Amino acid sequence: MYIVVGLGNPEQKYAGTRHNIGFSAVTALADAYNIAVDTKKHRALIGKGVVAGRKVVLAMPQTYMNLSGESVRELVDYYKINPAEELVVIYDDINLDTGKLRIRAKGSAGGHNGIKNIITHLGGQEFARIRIGVGEKPAGWDLIDHVLGRFPKEEEPLVREALQESVKACEVILGQDINAAMNQFN
Repeated sequence: MYIVVGLGNPEQKYAGTRHNIGFSAVTALADAYNIAVDTKKHRALIGKGVVAGRKVVLAMPQTYMNLSGESVRELVDYYKINPAEELVVIYDDINLDTGKLRIRAKGSAGGHNGIKNIITHLGGQEFARIRIGVGEKPAGWDLIDHVLGRFPKEEEPLVREALQESVKACEVILGQDINAAMNQFN
């Protein structure tokens, strides 16, 4: 069993923002495999299905970004998975150009508060991550305004392509392994 978690904020006003690209990626994966992510459980919206021949739980924590670890911990405990082998977290990265993917098997939070909270709640940094670039904040902008902002029209094709690539990356991680995904997408 795998758990694929997309990070974001739960309120409708955050839909489509840079910080919610993890939710968008899980939605793209759910759409590709006809998985309804509509059950409220473990402080998340979840859906169960099969991706790349593997049983999977897709999850969008409803705890707000900075408390994502609370939901992820509940999911890991309930489904009795090994995070180092069966957890994939998808989230935004301001250090990557818009639409670029970076896949890692482990690592630090890199300043991302949602990941920092997950690391705290899991007690370790070993879990797969798919980071989706949302671009660097413009000079003079507040970081919060940038990540809670929406993509400009000219970046929308890059975002759509990145979401499709994130689906393919999940398929490779689940169907093969994290190393194959890193080789293919990094």
